[in-house]
Amino acid sequence: MNNYSIFEESKKYIPGGVNSPVRAYKDMGITPPVISSGSGALIFDEDGNQYIDFVGAWGPMILGHCDKDVVEAITSTASKALAFGAPTKLELELAKLICTTTDIDLIRMVNSGTEATMSAVKLARGYTGKNKIVKFAGCYHGHYEGFLVSAGSGVMTEGIPGSAGIPQDHVKNTIIAQYNDCQSIEEIFKVHGDDIACVIIEPVAGNMGVIKAKDEFMDKLHSLCVKHNSLIIFDEVMCGFRVAYKGAQTLFKFKPDLVTYGKIIGGGLPCGAYGGRKEIMEMLSPMGPVYQAGTMSGNPLVMAAGIATLKKLHLDSKNYDKLNDLGKLLEDGIIKIAESNKLPVKVNRVGAMLTIFFTDLSEVSNYDDAQKCNVDMFKKYFKHMLSSGFNLPPSQFEALFLSLAHTEEHIHKFLEAFQGFCSKFSL
Repeated sequence: MNNYSIFEESKKYIPGGVNSPVRAYKDMGITPPVISSGSGALIFDEDGNQYIDFVGAWGPMILGHCDKDVVEAITSTASKALAFGAPTKLELELAKLICTTTDIDLIRMVNSGTEATMSAVKLARGYTGKNKIVKFAGCYHGHYEGFLVSAGSGVMTEGIPGSAGIPQDHVKNTIIAQYNDCQSIEEIFKVHGDDIACVIIEPVAGNMGVIKAKDEFMDKLHSLCVKHNSLIIFDEVMCGFRVAYKGAQTLFKFKPDLVTYGKIIGGGLPCGAYGGRKEIMEMLSPMGPVYQAGTMSGNPLVMAAGIATLKKLHLDSKNYDKLNDLGKLLEDGIIKIAESNKLPVKVNRVGAMLTIFFTDLSEVSNYDDAQKCNVDMFKKYFKHMLSSGFNLPPSQFEALFLSLAHTEEHIHKFLEAFQGFCSKFSL
């Protein structure tokens, strides 16, 4: 079977032929590659095509595909442990590794980023005794009903369901603010401050394209939360252990009350976690009244993969220098080529996360800015790069990810293909 026949038959048994919507390439209007294997920075599809991969399973593969140490950790663990639903030494080892290297007091393992964020919000409500939460337009925190709200472009938007199947009551306590907009968050606290349990934010957003929170905006957010006794939750499912070993929380002047993780901490296997201050985390059952449980939480295979990944990242302090250097090489090359071809682009990058926005805006700093980008030009770019042997996120509003398996040669090949695109489609 080839890419086309596998995808078409999958539609008979799986909604849309995929188990996560973006994989369908619906907006691109083409059949997605059906991936058969991966090694390092390369992946291969069922038609035998090779791609230099800049998706990395949407972030987790920071060491590259099938890293030998991670594979060895999984296989050696699988010979003696698959699942117990009981305490294991491996979950202690990963929890201790994260807590002692990231300044978190306590952490709880779960099975996905969605589970981590929804649990953190419930914990914040239990700790504060308040009901409302604030999220930002363009930030994605998983498919928990309280997060799937439509995002208006006004200063303040009350939550309304943004997906079918969600009753109004389930989002009535979610308030949408504008990312990087101090006025927006000030207005919300002015009206609702006494009943805001928490603000959840991606400090480096990745689902409206890569956009970093501005320092002055984060300072304002922090001061308002302190004033109103509301918690700040950093959603680092995507940027945790990627933009820096200690994550995006190292980029700002304050520590969040709670942090959520996923992706990288599972080494490529399904994993999530949330952690933070001791007095907050001790509200969790069996110590406190906030109940959360999961049969597969702390699964031995996942813990082994996570330990191998984080130890390897932590072992060499130059790992993040390499990732940043590769990212800068890519960013500078894209800008130089675009300028020489008079193609309006804006490149947003934080470490090993990057997005090319096709726009003549001077900056892309929030959801409204991202929505103004030229998605038709992005489609042309995406199709050209795919046909040139590059696996990229099939959406203008996603992040491109680099790994330690990438080399300068991979970057130069990307830039060569990008030059070819600009020669064909520049304005």
